[in-house]
Amino acid sequence: MAVVRTPDERFSALRDFPFEPHYVDVVSEGLARLRMHYVDTGPEHGPIVLLLHGQPTWSYLYRKVLPVLAAAGLRAIAPDNIGYGRSDKLTQRTDYTFARHIDWTHSLVTGLDLHEVTLVLQDWGGPIGLSTLARDPGRFARVVATNTVLDTCDPALESKLTWAHYGLGGSRVVLEEGLLDYVAFCQRTPDFAASFLLNAVCGPLKEEILAAYDAPFPDETYKAGMRQHTALIPMTRNDPGAIIGRQTMAVLEEWDRPFLTAYSDGDPATRGWDAVFQERVPGAKGQAHTVISGAGHFIQEQKGEELGRVIAEFVC
Repeated sequence: MAVVRTPDERFSALRDFPFEPHYVDVVSEGLARLRMHYVDTGPEHGPIVLLLHGQPTWSYLYRKVLPVLAAAGLRAIAPDNIGYGRSDKLTQRTDYTFARHIDWTHSLVTGLDLHEVTLVLQDWGGPIGLSTLARDPGRFARVVATNTVLDTCDPALESKLTWAHYGLGGSRVVLEEGLLDYVAFCQRTPDFAASFLLNAVCGPLKEEILAAYDAPFPDETYKAGMRQHTALIPMTRNDPGAIIGRQTMAVLEEWDRPFLTAYSDGDPATRGWDAVFQERVPGAKGQAHTVISGAGHFIQEQKGEELGRVIAEFVC
């Protein structure tokens, strides 16, 4: 197992990101301990909000959300997934699995001994965070799902999602062409940059912001986790990720604590999952489900302060 750490100087003087780094060792079976970075801001004993990012971002994505939560008296914790941000990065793509990302996140939660946690989930933060909740539901008080999914390849998803992603009959699947295009792009492009994806969805962004998203990845050596994440998207019902997704959904269908969906109006890739969660998760029923206008997939980048207020009002 080869591991690299992005040099600290890559993170110096980032715009609107004055947060001191914090670290915790995390584990997954069969691997050595790794160092996971997290931002920790707000009152030490305030209600805990755990903000999980996806691909290809890191905790910098939450820089507009964190001050709003801290000002509301909440302790906001934003980790970097292994392979991202200031966290350790395995250099072999196949060392990254969905199950290991769940292990690492659960290890962070238990290592920091977090309880009564409000989970905020976007992109891959959703499958990882919800599966962490399913493993240890007593530690979590509520969920805010924003522009995320829980891939199960369930045939019951037919006609419910803007981007098709479901089983059909006994042995067929229906997949959105755009999803397959994205997976292929992430695997094949010789120059894979987080800034390219952020700018394509949210742009044009200022150069200093684009540089901040690229800061964790000085060269291809550091990008194995970012590239591999799309290869972990379950494409069939037999995929390990789909099996985990179905197990997680089974737990959520019995989970009656508050569950808020706060999706943007400009993200076809996740549109429809808000309604699926509202229908299938008891804690989502009766909640004032929220639509945030004028944002795409990376809602924190375009409407971070508004999302922060939605979260704060939900918790407080």
